[in-house]
Amino acid sequence: MLLPMFDFHEPTSIDEACEIMATYGAKAKLLAGGTDLMVNMKKKILAPEHLVCLSRISSMQGIEEKGDQIIIGGRCTVAELAVESLVEKKLGALRAGANALGSPLVRNRATIGGNIGSARPAADLPPSLIAYGATAMLESRRGKRALPLGDFFKGPGFTEIDVDEILTEIRVPVPGPGEGAGYINLGVRKAQDCNIVNVASFIALDEKDGCVKKARIVMGSVGPTPLRAAAAEAVLIGQKPDQRLFIKAGEAARQDCTPIDDFRGAASYRKAMAGVLTKRTLDIAYRRAVGA
Repeated sequence: MLLPMFDFHEPTSIDEACEIMATYGAKAKLLAGGTDLMVNMKKKILAPEHLVCLSRISSMQGIEEKGDQIIIGGRCTVAELAVESLVEKKLGALRAGANALGSPLVRNRATIGGNIGSARPAADLPPSLIAYGATAMLESRRGKRALPLGDFFKGPGFTEIDVDEILTEIRVPVPGPGEGAGYINLGVRKAQDCNIVNVASFIALDEKDGCVKKARIVMGSVGPTPLRAAAAEAVLIGQKPDQRLFIKAGEAARQDCTPIDDFRGAASYRKAMAGVLTKRTLDIAYRRAVGA
């Protein structure tokens, strides 16, 4: 299938890209990896008059630790996330999501900014990023703003990004002692498939008594956006971690999701597996929190 006609822009700086987006607004689309955008354009779902390619903006690349945050450029590919030693050492749940995404070919093209910005309910990266407490940095000609990733998604394909804004980087707090996170996805196949359910869990333990002082559980593919399992989190707070507690949290997580039936799985199955994956990701998070 042929692509629709468009004008192609290739800025070399964020400022230049912001000027282009300010000029064309909703008539323009940002192009990073293009793994979703190109497909939608070929299917005639989207027909932007202007494509703004970000591939020459070097400041949107790289992964580095600055103070108490890990800064990930919006153009960082999923393949880079999967092999970067800093991500492996400190953001294991994010690395697990990167490894689970698509095929090697897709991972080599897809970017973290695109995976977040496409706002697909089954996307692999948002649950772990939200669980870690990540923030999206948005830039436009009007300036910069920081938006917690948990407040970023409005619905399938819709986010809080204004038409002239660019998601330039993701900032993730560096997990400290006694903190850990886990991620698991479930699909019909092991690769190149849309998730049936995916869950990320984060816990922080009190250094004095070992009880859970902070918890974030984020479920994907069971609602229009990544969903926080508030009832499951409440079950954990102030409690000593053990298998019975994690099973109880999993049962609560089932009640926090609103899945639909489709050809990949029934809503009842998704609910059940949301509970199972919550328990399993809490196991992983706890082991990482205690350094096991």
